Amino acid sequence: MATAMSATKAERAVLEEEFRWLLHDEVHAVLRQLQDILKEASLRFTLPCSGTGTEGPAKQENFILGSCSTDQVKGVLTLQGDALSQADVNLKIPRNNQLLHFAFREDKQWKLQQIQDARNHVSQAIYLLANRDESYQFRTGAEVLKLMDAVMLQLTRARNRLTTPATLTLPEIAASGLTRMFAPALPSDLLVNVYINLNKLCLTVYQLHALQPNSTKNFRPAGGAVLHSPGAMFEWGSQRLEVSHVHKVECVIPWLNDALVFFTVSLQLCQQLKDKISVFSSYWSYRPF
Repeated sequence: MATAMSATKAERAVLEEEFRWLLHDEVHAVLRQLQDILKEASLRFTLPCSGTGTEGPAKQENFILGSCSTDQVKGVLTLQGDALSQADVNLKIPRNNQLLHFAFREDKQWKLQQIQDARNHVSQAIYLLANRDESYQFRTGAEVLKLMDAVMLQLTRARNRLTTPATLTLPEIAASGLTRMFAPALPSDLLVNVYINLNKLCLTVYQLHALQPNSTKNFRPAGGAVLHSPGAMFEWGSQRLEVSHVHKVECVIPWLNDALVFFTVSLQLCQQLKDKISVFSSYWSYRPF
């Protein structure tokens, strides 16, 4: 009996020593690693001026839009950090072989809220980690878990902003300031939407036609969607309109792909640290170190 008790005490002493090492050493090593990864992710969102290597106005990057299924829409979008600074789009209308060209007005930029929000969440995660520097002593496992949960929440939100585009109704797209960015102005039978989906910059052009007042079609306004289909209906002003054609083109943004990889690796590190802490859960409530 005494031997068993002494063995149990010895095991507890070893576990307590391991837990002390985990709280005092390994936690901070993981936090340093997380900060390094997230700083790299943050740099992807604030591309330095070309050739300077320092932060400042982001450099401009041109992306050629394309689709394997259609050549009716072609164009170039210029991305500068979290804003579209230029857009040059050509649309070929098949029914009359008409070619439409529209571009951003020179005095306009269009903020991509998804990129801005993702960057802000990364900055918040870095801030949380920086507040627990090397001099800070974690005293309980629960304290580490609370920090990891807070960091993971910010990283999950950052990732979700890039992987989950907003669902918009057609009237919301029509009312968007994006429609007023172009010169010449967009024709009344066109709608344009731009969004991020994963590592891609997507441009959607909707061709519309008016439903006649005596139309026998059952008018049912479409709800919100990332991408509306032909046949979707909506009311705008005094008109009832229907989507006749949808043209979607996209291009890959390499640094967004990098950021998503950094988010995944960071979330895995957070979870691994949480799992290690959980092994010692029986000590939390009464044995701070």
